[in-house]
Amino acid sequence: MIQLDYKSGVAICDQIVSGVIRLKATGVLPAGSQLPSVRALALQLSVNPNTIQKAYAILESKGIICSVKGKGSFISEDAAGYEAVRQKARENFTDAVRKARELGLSNEDLIAIVKELK
Repeated sequence: MIQLDYKSGVAICDQIVSGVIRLKATGVLPAGSQLPSVRALALQLSVNPNTIQKAYAILESKGIICSVKGKGSFISEDAAGYEAVRQKARENFTDAVRKARELGLSNEDLIAIVKELK
């Protein structure tokens, strides 16, 4: 499900947020899917429950999940959630392009790579 990289330099909370967004974007967690409880996910990932709670709060503020008191957290069907997923994809792509340019790839090289992915 969610893979954490403790050596990446990216905060664990941010990795959890990105992981849930990725799972939603790929359809592994379709709209309406229930997420594990804070305690269950904390045990599964071996992290502090406060970290999971913070990640869930961020996901909820972005409209990716919705919490129902006494029932748990669920993947949202809200359009704002889909826009957050698209925004994350844009951010990841932008980061990759910046890194490629730092390594000397030209715009033409990058366009050719994108065209190859079709």
